[in-house]
Amino acid sequence: MKNFEEMKYHRPNLERIKKEYKALLEEFNNAPSFEAQNKALKKYFKMEDKISTDFTLIQIWYSIDTKNKKYQKDQEYIDEISPLISSLDNEFTKALIHAKYRKELEKKWGSHLFNMAEVSLKCFDEKIIPELQEINRLCSEYTKIIASAQIEFEGKTYTLAQLGKFTTSPDRSVREKASLASASFFEEHDEQIGAIYDQLVKLRTTCAQKLGYKNFVEMGYYSLGRTDYNPKMVKGYREQIYKDLVPFTNKLFKEQIKRIGVKKPLWFDYNLDFLDGNATPKGDKNYLIENAQKMYHDLSKETDDFFRLMNEHHLMDLEAKDGKAPGGYMTYIPKYKVPFIFSNFNGTSGDVDVLTHEFGHAFQGYMSRNFACPSYRMPTLEACEIHSMSMEFLTHPWMYLFFKEDTEKYLYSHTADSIRFIPYGVTIDEFQHWVYENPTATHQERCAKFREIEKKYLPHKKYDGAPVFERGGWWMKQHHVFSSPFYYIDYTLAQVLAFEFFNEDRKNHEKTWKKYVRLCKLGGKYPFVTLLQKAHLKNPFEEGTVKKIVQPLKSYLKSIDL
Repeated sequence: MKNFEEMKYHRPNLERIKKEYKALLEEFNNAPSFEAQNKALKKYFKMEDKISTDFTLIQIWYSIDTKNKKYQKDQEYIDEISPLISSLDNEFTKALIHAKYRKELEKKWGSHLFNMAEVSLKCFDEKIIPELQEINRLCSEYTKIIASAQIEFEGKTYTLAQLGKFTTSPDRSVREKASLASASFFEEHDEQIGAIYDQLVKLRTTCAQKLGYKNFVEMGYYSLGRTDYNPKMVKGYREQIYKDLVPFTNKLFKEQIKRIGVKKPLWFDYNLDFLDGNATPKGDKNYLIENAQKMYHDLSKETDDFFRLMNEHHLMDLEAKDGKAPGGYMTYIPKYKVPFIFSNFNGTSGDVDVLTHEFGHAFQGYMSRNFACPSYRMPTLEACEIHSMSMEFLTHPWMYLFFKEDTEKYLYSHTADSIRFIPYGVTIDEFQHWVYENPTATHQERCAKFREIEKKYLPHKKYDGAPVFERGGWWMKQHHVFSSPFYYIDYTLAQVLAFEFFNEDRKNHEKTWKKYVRLCKLGGKYPFVTLLQKAHLKNPFEEGTVKKIVQPLKSYLKSIDL
């Protein structure tokens, strides 16, 4: 097993890839028997893995150092050729659907592979390649702008991620100054970021209309592989959140402000949960890694072995630094059958959340690594987030390792924050539906609509002193809005299901852990709703589900000794 830095990538050669696709397509189409056609399909899977490995390694290295000229050029190159490779995939997908031995292949690989193939054809055609290339370029441009932030604060220069720790300071003046410094960056880049998003919306709308859709909404759902739920079901789910959760979150926000003793709270005050400061990890990155290893050793044999592998082979890049892309993610490197975790540690409790959330993603990817079909290794994104968010709660009993005397504060904040997050996630989703249903809206109109929706779900937020946010520009901070339309609701769906795991875990840990591992091992073999049925989880689209799952959390929060 190689260490990450030894995993060398090769800049993909488009002409060579085209030849490989053409040869495999001919072999598949002209196969004289099921066995021969199945053999060609397995070759196709291996080719997919090879290309994906190179793409993934380029993307990782670029996100680690966006200032590196080589990584910039390689990222720009794959942004350019990925739609062309999608076109080649499209040809193979058509062949798969019309395969001579489809019946036998479907029996061998399962019907979901063919359902996904049919959905993928609904959101791609060669005629939209120019638009897809430009979309990739613009998403990378947005990432570069955010990563380039150099913000002066109290005599030093920080990135947006590094500035984050000051926004949770118990000192209100520090909290305010840091938050206003962050806001000033978005004020300064408001027009530039707004123009990038405007181009993205118009390009995606053009793609959708070229493929025969009224707007991008339906196409966006298909592009996320959603085969068993639709915008109408999501709208009903959002209505559940507004009716059954928002009154509770409003109460939690009021209790929070009372605890920290602020008479006229502004947006940055909600970053603080306790007057004497939020729970923070009691050590640096090495301290966190050492204690995460103890935690995963105690949790299970599987997690012990896996975390050791991730750490020993340098498969985590965790600390915030100059030129590093914002945010955090887990990705999978097919050739080596291992995941990689990327994040920006900044000294807050979020650093520990990374070691549970992204580790949950990574653990699932590792549990499903032996699926020969790449599409089956991970489910659609809303199901992926169940693994990550549930791991955050399944590790609650070990939080004392990181927070010591602040453990109870962390347990409260983590649970309350997870509940309070859901209305924000729903706000982003409702905003995106409106944007793509009204693609000719101006930047100012988009911002005004976001503020309107935000006031509906998060009526407590006031932005005095930060006009860019007061007029509705908060969404510009959310990279998912740019790179992954309609993805953000997945976090909220998964959060509800993670609460279900949490409720069950407090009753019977051993039984719940087995249920969790079983879910991880199912990978992406089934669509979302079917996966929930297989894993014996509730359906969040069904009326009353949110109310039923959230109810036990109210008494749990009251039970924490603060």
